[in-house]
Amino acid sequence: MKKTFLFTFFLLLVCTSHFAQSKVAFNVTNKKVVVYTTAINTSYRISATDTLRFSNVLQTPETQPFIFIDPSHSYQTLVGIGGALTDASAETFAKLPVNKQQEFLEAYYHPQKGIGYTLARTNINSCDFSSDTYTYVNDGDKELKSFNLAHDQKYKMPFIKKATQVAGGKLTMYVSPWSPPAWMKDNNNMLLGGKLKPEFYNSWANYYVKFINAYEKAGIPIWGLSVQNEPMARQTWESCIYTAEEERDFIKNHLGPTLLKNGLQNKKLIAWDHNRDLIYQRASVILNDPAAAKFVWGIGFHWYETWTGSPMQFDNLRLVNQSFPDKKLIFTEGCQEKFNLDSVYNWSLGEKYGYSMVNDFNSGTVAWTDWNILLDERGGPNHVGNFCFAPIHADTKKGTLIYTNAYYYMGHFSKFIRPGAKRISSSSNRGQLLTTAFRNENGKLVVVVMNPTGEKFPYKLIIGNKAADATSLPHSIATLVIE
Repeated sequence: MKKTFLFTFFLLLVCTSHFAQSKVAFNVTNKKVVVYTTAINTSYRISATDTLRFSNVLQTPETQPFIFIDPSHSYQTLVGIGGALTDASAETFAKLPVNKQQEFLEAYYHPQKGIGYTLARTNINSCDFSSDTYTYVNDGDKELKSFNLAHDQKYKMPFIKKATQVAGGKLTMYVSPWSPPAWMKDNNNMLLGGKLKPEFYNSWANYYVKFINAYEKAGIPIWGLSVQNEPMARQTWESCIYTAEEERDFIKNHLGPTLLKNGLQNKKLIAWDHNRDLIYQRASVILNDPAAAKFVWGIGFHWYETWTGSPMQFDNLRLVNQSFPDKKLIFTEGCQEKFNLDSVYNWSLGEKYGYSMVNDFNSGTVAWTDWNILLDERGGPNHVGNFCFAPIHADTKKGTLIYTNAYYYMGHFSKFIRPGAKRISSSSNRGQLLTTAFRNENGKLVVVVMNPTGEKFPYKLIIGNKAADATSLPHSIATLVIE
């Protein structure tokens, strides 16, 4: 009886001590909240606009808008936020004056002067955002003896190295193919879909290995790879079709074992790499097969089905996260299509990014990658005329940079929420106020609040029994950093 009492007392003491430590760790009584804002019809662009203080609060009435943060519950760990370093971006960058090149690199990759990108993606072989169609081997070279990176060495690889240097010497890079060489496919064309011929499965698996090893030998570390960009889309540009079962079997029988055989099993292998609408079906086929799942780090997704405002697509992400909690979710591509130079200052560009990022992170996403980080004044170059928006455009004729508000909206996440941060519980009692929150490794809490309406919202930021009074401006996004 005495031993039981002592053991119970010990457990109570430990639990009480842990609870006390948790309360101390998240005590905001003497902490300040620095607010950074980007808002329509103002000069605010990730601008420090206010400093808030916490005070005691009773139960908030239903009539009062509030954002509630609970740091005692944490979820996924952030890998990084960034964009794609494509041929188009590299070629456009090369046309800029040297001073504008430096401004551009610092704007994206410098953690203090810019928005601190830490994640990147690039293409294996050509994609639509290349000036031409190319591969790294001669036609018919099944053994890949002619493999070389001469094409990438002109623009893309120097561009990646410069971005990495400004980012502090490290950039988490993953790579994706749009199409195998034409002679490996049943339509004998890198464009217009088609499928990989079974007799070239092993050659194509070895192609990824050749690419990764060559990039790393050139001083560009590769963190991961996706199996195939948009495997269900027959595009007018580079594309290749895999059913869910075909992708599963290619991973299980060819790509996964080939990576393992060549000592690349630590590279993060990403399946799907397509839209949210079919993500659960693809994930279930691949990840319910243990022999395929053991090679897969996570499921990648795009946004090209979603800007209808439907929450159903984010529910698909949550279902994948709930069903396969040991696998990661990564946003691998998104942009506004159908470029129009007159629309580069349209406020909806940024709001599309903010809407997606808040909901993707709240659904369990660990990494978020924009599409081209830089395009020219036509929304290219693009060898099939598929011109799109980027957060920054270059007017190559004038040698100037055009910052869309999408750059600033992304910066409200990437500049303040750093790799290693854990998402924490956050909720809003108004549908007009979207929010997500993270705790950085240094202990700082970061709360993002987005208001896509034309209405101004005073609200309370509540943590425990403390509240700080804040205001969300019309069509704005704000990052609140609790120091």
